[in-house]
Amino acid sequence: MSLQPLDKKLRKQLETSIIKARNVAETAARTALKRLCVSEIKPGGHLTDEMRQQRNKLRTHGRQIGDVLQQNGEQTIEHLVQETAYEHWHRMLFARFLAENDLLIYDDGETAVSIQDCFDLAEDEDGVNGWELAGRYASVMLPQIFRTENPVLNIHFSPEHQRELENLLEALAAETFQASDSLDWVYQYWQTQRKEAVNKSGDKIGADELSAVTQLFTEPYMVSFLLDNSLGAWWVSNYPEYKDILTFKYLRYAPEQTDDEDAEYKETDISAAGTFEQWPKNLSELKMLDPCCGSGHFLVATLLMLVPMRMTAEGLTADKAIDKVLAENIHGLELDQRCVEIAAFAVALEAWRYPDASGYRELPSLNIAWVGQSIKAKKEDWLSLAGDDERLYYGMEALYNTFKEAPLLGSLIDPSKSITKDLLNDGFSVKQIC
Repeated sequence: MSLQPLDKKLRKQLETSIIKARNVAETAARTALKRLCVSEIKPGGHLTDEMRQQRNKLRTHGRQIGDVLQQNGEQTIEHLVQETAYEHWHRMLFARFLAENDLLIYDDGETAVSIQDCFDLAEDEDGVNGWELAGRYASVMLPQIFRTENPVLNIHFSPEHQRELENLLEALAAETFQASDSLDWVYQYWQTQRKEAVNKSGDKIGADELSAVTQLFTEPYMVSFLLDNSLGAWWVSNYPEYKDILTFKYLRYAPEQTDDEDAEYKETDISAAGTFEQWPKNLSELKMLDPCCGSGHFLVATLLMLVPMRMTAEGLTADKAIDKVLAENIHGLELDQRCVEIAAFAVALEAWRYPDASGYRELPSLNIAWVGQSIKAKKEDWLSLAGDDERLYYGMEALYNTFKEAPLLGSLIDPSKSITKDLLNDGFSVKQIC
């Protein structure tokens, strides 16, 4: 794949646009939520029955993601504001990524459409503009990212806020959406102001602050160096006859050993990192896990290495190799749900635009998981779900104790240390838990 990194000037434009977009989107989200009385004790008299149902769904969803229901009936909405802003902006942003790569697909599941096509088609839709229609198409293509049951996607921003977001998106150069690392920068810039605010506050870092202050962009050369001297070293050791199918720019070889201090420096054909003899010999058994996958930089880079490897070693087409790599080889875990969405999109986009692949098509389920989901229920409410089943009670207690700090610990949690048996089939006993 010969895609180039984003030009510095365009990168600065992307940074400025995304920072502005977050401010506008959060203002728009807060305004829309207040209009629906989501934070209020009671729904306003101006709400229709449909709006009241929407309000109830949003309040329920807000509590699921961390907003707090006060004793007087009021409810905080900060988590809901952040999620609404993120989902609306990124649905539009991802739609343009797809469109600029000829991958935004019409309702028929086959025909690629441009953003202008979406505006033309929107003329036949009631109350929908081109960007909203493009977002709808993107949602259908990416159901695991933009979940149709998520009530925040049904919120409508005011026309002035919506247009401001559209202007920011339209002003970005087309090249931005075809560079190799644009998606990697997207979330870094989304968190820029939040990260600065948390660092300046000097407050203790909690679950709500952790994602913002720990997002660090890994430069492409760092990713290439690490992968060239691990996966690349394994490949040239096990498939020396095919070592030239990829350019391992950063792969280092061990020097010849000699007692002659004046001898000319010469490299062997043995990689400096070793031959990784403990790794599987079969590509189908090779597993790569990024426990802090962020926006998927390592996952995408690994995909682009493993696909040609499997095509060459196993005689596969590009499509079949991509499917096997996604299903068998690459895995990612991430504390931040927003990052999981970007990582999943980045991997899917690269799979669809891979040379000689057939473009957009349904892909295998991606092995990329959010591990920052906490248990929002009170412990006594959680345990009450077990009823009178003693074994289930202690199983539920083990689950609660194991995952209650998930937003802080994420992939550092090892369930096998506290849950040693199958909850459904073996149950638990007091002795096992204590």
